[in-house]
Amino acid sequence: MNIVECTNISKIYKQGRVEVTALAEVSLSIEKGSFAALAGPSGSGKTTLLNIIGGLDVPDSGDVVVDGEALGGMNQARLAELRLHKVGFVFQAYNLIPVLSAVENVEFVMLLQGV
Repeated sequence: MNIVECTNISKIYKQGRVEVTALAEVSLSIEKGSFAALAGPSGSGKTTLLNIIGGLDVPDSGDVVVDGEALGGMNQARLAELRLHKVGFVFQAYNLIPVLSAVENVEFVMLLQGV
């Protein structure tokens, strides 16, 4: 079973009349229990793809399925729940809550998850 299935994902960013293609019909399958790495030069679409898989961004075309659930049409609350329980991010800037210690930041997410 695939934990992540992306089919023909495309994303184009528009800046005025200029269009920048971040992803052009990208398909990807990641099998449950496997390890995958996403590598490429700056501007190649890595972050865009990860943001789409995590429901932080929406593709212009294509389909994304995470753990058997199609992301297309999910509302923001359902996407937040998906991120809380099924998709984890470690951002470059860490995005920690500055008034909490590292342990308290981890504990906070665990409390949200009911652990």
